[in-house]
Amino acid sequence: MSDKVWLVDEGQLQKMARGVAPQLRPGDLIFLSGDLGTGKTTFARATIQELGFKGVVSSPTFTLVETYQTRSGPVIHIDLYRLEHEAELETIGIRDHLDGESICLIEWPQKGAGLLPVPDIMIGLEYAGARRRVTVTGRPGRTLNLGIAE
Repeated sequence: MSDKVWLVDEGQLQKMARGVAPQLRPGDLIFLSGDLGTGKTTFARATIQELGFKGVVSSPTFTLVETYQTRSGPVIHIDLYRLEHEAELETIGIRDHLDGESICLIEWPQKGAGLLPVPDIMIGLEYAGARRRVTVTGRPGRTLNLGIAE
């Protein structure tokens, strides 16, 4: 499965995340890739809130890992932007977070490319002029309704 959509604003990105969230399953690993400011944390925040977390969803840029209890079970939000070496994944307990029971959203997955498993869903965000292009790729046989019409 691979889809590309064009979004005109952050509201559409949030709408897409809210549409994808109910389709996620415990154990899903989702990679969020893109340059600074393209909306990775915005997508993660909207997803976590849609899954039922009522508190503040913080960016894990400095903490690296945030865990949220939702009606779908635990959601782990990881930001690898500040990682300097793949070996630091062990320091943050990556194996524990990829437990097969939690939904795991990882920003900047390329920083751990040698140690991270293949994701269930990859979401790539990039600016294209005033719009964003979002590319969603799933494992073979995995389909997602993106919840937004172009």
